[in-house]
Amino acid sequence: MILYDPKLTAVYRDYGILLPISPSRGDKILRFLRESGVFWETFDLPGAACRLEVPEPVISRADVERVHQADFVAALYQGGSGLSAGLIEAWELRDSQGRPNRYAPDQAVKPLEDLFAQVLGQIRGTYLAARLALTGDRPPEPPGRAPGFCYYLGGGMHHGRYDHGTGFCLLNDIVIAARKLQAEHRAERLWIIDVDAHKGCGTAELVQFARARGELGPGQDLGNLSIHMAEGWPLDAETLRNAPPDRAPRIPADVEIPIAPGEEDRYAEALGTGLTELETRFPAPDLAFVVDGADPYEHDGLPSSGLLRLSLAQCMDRDRLVFRYLRDRGIPSAWIMAGGYGDRAWEPPAHFLAALADPSRPNSPADDP
Repeated sequence: MILYDPKLTAVYRDYGILLPISPSRGDKILRFLRESGVFWETFDLPGAACRLEVPEPVISRADVERVHQADFVAALYQGGSGLSAGLIEAWELRDSQGRPNRYAPDQAVKPLEDLFAQVLGQIRGTYLAARLALTGDRPPEPPGRAPGFCYYLGGGMHHGRYDHGTGFCLLNDIVIAARKLQAEHRAERLWIIDVDAHKGCGTAELVQFARARGELGPGQDLGNLSIHMAEGWPLDAETLRNAPPDRAPRIPADVEIPIAPGEEDRYAEALGTGLTELETRFPAPDLAFVVDGADPYEHDGLPSSGLLRLSLAQCMDRDRLVFRYLRDRGIPSAWIMAGGYGDRAWEPPAHFLAALADPSRPNSPADDP
């Protein structure tokens, strides 16, 4: 299943934000799939709720406060200067001198504060993708698809930290959705497998905080793997120098796999070893979230992603490896599109989904290894 709701796709230039994020990425993926002649059952958010035979879920303030600091959440919900300041910090719209950074407010046609509703909608999408994955597949989807698979063309705000946003992530949709599932006892044991180019620093912090504060119930846990650039943001010298030892990005994921520049050829082997370690340390989960960032792609348009340059074939190998690992263990998975910048960011997820939907395509992820 694919979950995609274009109403939740922010056109950042409407807010004066000058980032190389294509608002048509999801549309390009779906167009490629149609032109490839493959079939995916695709839902928007209301359609997903109908499929689940439930009202469309709302991400409540309590859901957000379950994960993030109450004062931070209160400032966002109260709006005004607190919300504006939180958005400016999360999207890094001003530098240390207070000057605009990739930001032209005079060009905005929408209030910056409207982004908050978009963020909450993205969280709702991640939660719904997990709910869809937990239902498993039903006819008339084609044979060869792993049961319990949903790919959400959105979400992935893995830099959202306990008391502030950073790295274009105001809140952390992945951990919010995971903890909501646990609170509702729909899934107790969860994995988060993050293959975005940048370390999932907010996720690592929030998972460790939840454990340290005893907020997870009996039998509940969140196993967290992150494979990412060994250098560059958020692991650059300046960010690390300003970070306390007990805060992101210094807090490690449960399984942390840094890939140095020039080590692309060892990426797949390192990921396979990491998945084995994750399974050794944590029991098989009820569900896995896969943060499937396309920014390791060699044609990504964000300069800070440039220290990891996977070819399209290597991106495919990465996704095939994760897919097969979960499929072979019968683990449902909710995949989240996450990072990807510039005009070619649609290519890795589109090619992966096309191969997955059509087992007859060469090197299809649905083929046996």
